[in-house]
Amino acid sequence: QVQLVESGGGLVQPGGSLRLSCAASINRFNIYTMGWYRQAPGKQRELVAAITNSGSTNYADSVKGRFTISRDNAKKTVYLQLNSLKPEDTAVYYCHATIATISYWGQGTQVTVSS
Repeated sequence: QVQLVESGGGLVQPGGSLRLSCAASINRFNIYTMGWYRQAPGKQRELVAAITNSGSTNYADSVKGRFTISRDNAKKTVYLQLNSLKPEDTAVYYCHATIATISYWGQGTQVTVSS
């Protein structure tokens, strides 16, 4: 019933940019909060950014001013613009949705920041 498919990851140099996309197969997509999480090797998964149905956003302190989350309800897609990338941003980035009490996750897309 619910599918989240990320794309847009890749290898980028420090200071570079990427745009991640999450295509969501969700009924009533427009009413749900969507988010991006990331998980680096050996570390816990952490919230990067979230956006509510009304467009309110919040960000991890480590990415404020560099990353931007947005959504296109007509396309049922959520985006994460990653600018001024740092090596410590290297991780698998996951799209997330909460529907009622259930969490849904995409398969993840790898972002590697390296010279």
